[in-house]
Amino acid sequence: MDVTELKQAAAEHAAQFVESGMVVGLGYGSTAIWAVRQIAERLQRGELRDIVGIPCALKTEIEARELGIPLGTLETNPVIDVTIDGADEVDPALDLIKGGGGALLREKIVAQASRREIIIVDPSKMVPRLGTKWALPIEVIPFGYGSQIRFLESLGAEVQIRQNGEGAPFQTDQHNLILDCRFGPIPDTHMLAEKIKYRTGIVEHGLFIGLATDVIIADANGIQHIQRRQGN
Repeated sequence: MDVTELKQAAAEHAAQFVESGMVVGLGYGSTAIWAVRQIAERLQRGELRDIVGIPCALKTEIEARELGIPLGTLETNPVIDVTIDGADEVDPALDLIKGGGGALLREKIVAQASRREIIIVDPSKMVPRLGTKWALPIEVIPFGYGSQIRFLESLGAEVQIRQNGEGAPFQTDQHNLILDCRFGPIPDTHMLAEKIKYRTGIVEHGLFIGLATDVIIADANGIQHIQRRQGN
């Protein structure tokens, strides 16, 4: 199986946890979109009824509407039953780095509103320590972003401003910038998260600590489903 087939297999497995009447967080990215499509197919077949989707990104919203998934907002649906999303890295504690697609702010808002956060990945996303493979995305407001670069460098990061396909600075759905910060393997994610969030002008970071309840991994041998232990 190639990577696309693995992503699809993980997404199809996760979509089975969606039940009629649920409020469902719809993730963003090349893996999560397979779950969105699977949910739409289950609606079309009559297996699901009366669900409400809460999209994590404008692109997800557009595709979900085209697929016929009823959508709502967190203002009218403040509690989400289950969210299905992807991740850039997953460590043994089921903590994550997210934001490779630039939707980390909305993804974290949706995750924090979710009773169950199901993360779907292929085996390449599993790491012994966060930061092993991926830079940490950090969303900042455009004003004074240079000072944020210097601050993050003082914490040990190699910082790059994310660019779009035309070579201009990438803009999030909130019209902010993304700084991709390569720390290498992060020894203490909680401490780093606290230092970053304390800084004025930084909107959010891509460390998702204690939010994933389930991780579904698809490999050539099948599906592995890992659940967070209660209290962790």
